Amino acid sequence: MEFYFLLTYSLLELKTFIIMANFELKFLDCKVSKDYISVEVVDSLICIFGKDGFNFFEIDMDKSTAIKFAKTLRTEINKITEREVCLG
Repeated sequence: MEFYFLLTYSLLELKTFIIMANFELKFLDCKVSKDYISVEVVDSLICIFGKDGFNFFEIDMDKSTAIKFAKTLRTEINKITEREVCLG
């Protein structure tokens, strides 16, 4: 995944710098820190790659499925928050 940052400043003259960062964003498992998932777009599909123990997996979704998945995930996160508020 590549991100481009554009930084412009002015001190008597205008200079433009392009800084390119190449990094991979992984979401680590809260129980086993060596397990993770990462998300990429490959050929117009949203691909979730992961490692669980010694097993690697991949889940591919089209845009509409990914949107539904994101909505479902948000709903489940809100349920956890509501439960914590009720118990707290």
